[in-house]
Parts: sequence; structure tokens; C-alpha cells
Amino acid sequence: MGVFDSVDAGLTNLVGQWNIYSTGLATLLVLLVSYRAISSRDPDVHPMLLARQSNPSTVRNEGESAVYRSHGAPQGMPLNSGLNVKDPGASKWSRGRDGDLRDVWRRAALGGEDGAKGRILTVLGSQKVVEHKLEWQEDITRQINLIGQHIAEQGGIRVAVYLPNSIELLATLFACSFYPNLTTVLIPFDVSSDELISMLRRSAVDTVVTASGAFPFDEVVSAYPSLRQLIWVVDQGSSHLDWNEVPEGMGGSVNVATWHDIIRDAPESAGAELLPVDAGSTPKDVVAFWQSKPGQMEEMVRFTQANLVAGIAGQLASLPTKERLNPSDLFLPADSLIHVHTLTVTLAALYSNASVALNSVAGQSPDLVLATQGIAPTVIVASPTTLLKTHEESTHKLGSALAKAAHALSTRTLTQEGRFSPSNLLSPFSSGARANVGSTPGKLRLIYVAERAGAGLPHLSSQVLSDLRIFTGARIVYALTAAKVAGAVSQTAYYDYRVDGGGKGHFGAPLTSVEVFLKDAGEMRTTDDKVEGEVARPVPESLA
Repeated sequence: MGVFDSVDAGLTNLVGQWNIYSTGLATLLVLLVSYRAISSRDPDVHPMLLARQSNPSTVRNEGESAVYRSHGAPQGMPLNSGLNVKDPGASKWSRGRDGDLRDVWRRAALGGEDGAKGRILTVLGSQKVVEHKLEWQEDITRQINLIGQHIAEQGGIRVAVYLPNSIELLATLFACSFYPNLTTVLIPFDVSSDELISMLRRSAVDTVVTASGAFPFDEVVSAYPSLRQLIWVVDQGSSHLDWNEVPEGMGGSVNVATWHDIIRDAPESAGAELLPVDAGSTPKDVVAFWQSKPGQMEEMVRFTQANLVAGIAGQLASLPTKERLNPSDLFLPADSLIHVHTLTVTLAALYSNASVALNSVAGQSPDLVLATQGIAPTVIVASPTTLLKTHEESTHKLGSALAKAAHALSTRTLTQEGRFSPSNLLSPFSSGARANVGSTPGKLRLIYVAERAGAGLPHLSSQVLSDLRIFTGARIVYALTAAKVAGAVSQTAYYDYRVDGGGKGHFGAPLTSVEVFLKDAGEMRTTDDKVEGEVARPVPESLA
């Protein structure tokens, strides 16, 4: 009975000393425990999956590291080389074709397995948004067929596209894919006349599709007499002018036409049919210029159709299944489509039947709010410069102590708990720092951004990326791109919110379409204890 007597005495003593302060402390303790129990959630992904994102080979060569692959394409299995296109009548258990750009447009025009189709929008200012129909018998498909037919009939072989982000840029790319012997050459839209002439000469272009008023016709024809064909893309306000006249002294050597005249002069029924894909033929390559540091000559890179579809397939497989691009998304390339990474992700959005919005100021203005005005995108591709400007503007708006406390709580939830939850109890105090992206703030869910190796672009640290996830309310996929790789070499995982101790950040694992190893270079050497060196690419040339 001594034990029971002791317990009884202790309880009597406790109850005897109970007062209002005891009640308050007990209530606070219960609330804290209850809040932790109710609000506690598992991280978005298991930490072990983030700690080991790549799959190294079991052996390595002297002076090299192991070969690293994505877990989606482990060692001993083939890399993701294409879109797995199933032709009509083929067994659903059989392996499909890798496909090419023709299959990308056919998928966009015909819709997915459930028939869902996206839209293509052209944003003109902050008010006017033009929708282009995707039905196979109308609009863009007709433009693709008529433009491709016109270029082929005029003897075009190498077609340069000198345009800002526009439907005409995509239509020309697909037109060159559907018609044989047409090679597309993508030329940056903001280069000087000397650089433009140099690129035309190096790529041996005979046809140019360009915007009216943006192409130095006299200078190009004088310095580059090999030009044989020019197609003006004229805006609606200037379409009444005569753009077919060749300046005196040019000798009529250049056949000049306008985009709208080619479409308007053709019969209404011409080009309405979606062209079939001949599996026995392969479209020609796509040539792009890798923009290196200012003052250096751009590197000309040739991408085969196999390169491009492998890059598209890698992007499609890089997102978790439930988070992949779908017809409910509105995709906006806020960076120039001339950059192969931006183009690859945009083609992946088209293949996923997501709606795509095109804005001619994309890639020319570092203001993300300006690039997204008039629409409510859910997924965007932006440059590091644009995101750094957004980060700087939002950081300056974190003025009060409560706003900084709200930001710190959101950062803790992201980095330590592994949960994407930019809002908390103090978030109203930091609402002024949120980036108002698009006409419906809060709808944005994913941002793609890429660092071009050797191009001198600013690097986004892991802390900056973490801040941007809070400011924009969207997850961010940060990629490393290289000149001869379509898409990306590697990119951060969708659920990876970690902040490195040094703050430098990382690019995650390789995509399923590439494999990577490091070669010893200078003092950087691979040993049993560390892996250092220059990135190499041992995949066959037919893959991205």
C-alpha cells in the first residue's frame, strides 16, 4: 500500500497547487501537441530518393568516373530514345516507333488517346489574345502544308528562321519536317547584321523566313548573294503594303513573297489535309547556333530528328506521372524558342496536348510580369536572368520583420520538412513580395530554367531557387544544358527543395535520354574517395 499512498499524496499535492497559470500552461501544451499531430505530413518524396538520384555503373575506366544514368533508364537497359509512337493497327504490347517532329504535330493536331486537344495562343499586348485552331483541317495545319509546299517548289533546301517567338516559327519548323530535303536553321533574333550574315553564310542558307522590318535585306543580299528566297511575316497593320517588290539593283535574284499572300492565294481546300507520316523517310536535321559569351563566334550545332525526339522523351519522363504536362496546362515559353532547351520543352508540351501561348517579347525582356501579361500560365520556361530579376524585386519587398519571419517559416517547411507549402500563418504579411505572374496569380505550378554551359549566364544558387519557389508559388526544375545535347544533360528533381550548405546548388541526375561520365582534367581527378572531372557524353550520336 506504500506505492498507492505515495501516488495519492502526489496527486493531492498537485491538485492543491493548481491555479490559473497551471491551466494556461496545460492548455498551451495540449494545443501545441494537437497542432503538431494535425499539421504533420510526410515529405513530398522520400529523402533517400533525393540522396541517391543517379545510377552509377559498377566499373569504370582509368582516368574516368563511373557512367551515371537516371533511375528511369538503369545500367543494362536502353536509353529513352523516342516517343514510342504506335501506328494505327499496331498491338498495344509492341514497341512503338521513336518518331520525329511530324509525330509531334500530328499528336497536337489529332489529340491524345482520350481526344483531348490543347490550343495555341498568340499574346498581343496585355489585352488581345489570338487563338489558333488546332483542328487538322484548319489554320495551322494549312499554313504548315502551304508554306512547306511553297518553299519546296521554289527549290529551297536550307531554310533559316529569323523570327521572335511566334506561330510562324513553329509552323516553319514543322513544314520543313513534313516536306523532304528541307533543313531548318534557327537563327537568334537579336543579333547584329554582321553576325546574321555570318550565320547565313556558315549554314549555307538559301531561304529565309523573317519578320517585316527586322531583316536588313539590302545588307544581306549585297554580302550574301547565295540567298534565293525570302518570305516576309507581316503583321496585320502592314499587310496592305507591297512587300513583294525587290529593291532596284538586286537583279531579281531573290524571290520575295509574304506569308499571308501564300496562304490567301491558295484555294480554300488546299493544304487542309494533315499529311501522313512515311515511316520509311526521315526529315532533315535542325541546325541551331549555340550562343556563347559576347564577342565569341557562335557554335553551329546540327541536331538530327533522333536527337530532338530523344530530348523530348527525356523531358516527358522527367516529371512524376501525376505532375506531367496535360491538356489542362497553359504553357508559356518566356525564353526564346531559338534556344534548343526551350524549344524541346515546348515541343514536349505540344506532344502532351497542353495549350501553348506565344509572346513575341519572350526572350527579349527580363521582366517576367511583362512576358506573362494577358494570360494565366501554369507552366513557363524562363531564363536565369529573368528569374534573378524577379528574385531581386521580391526580396526588396520583404521589408517588415513579420514578412521576413513568414518567409523563414516557408523556407523551413521546404528545406527541412520537404513539403511544398509556400503559405503559413504569417503569409499575409509577406503577400507583397509574391511575384504576380500572369493574369491569375497563384495558378503557376512549374518553372523550367536552364544554365547553358560555357555561355556566361548567371548561376542560380540553391538558396535563390528556394526563395523563388516561395515568391512564385511554383516548383522549379533547374537544368544544365550543353551545345550538342537536345533538351538537358541533367536537371533537378521535381520534388527536390534542398539548399546546399555552400549555396552553390546542383543540377540533379541525368535525364533518361542521356548518360554522363567525368574525365580527369588538370587537378580534377576521380579517385576512390571523390569524383571530379569534366563532363563527357558517351552516348551514341543518334541519341540526345
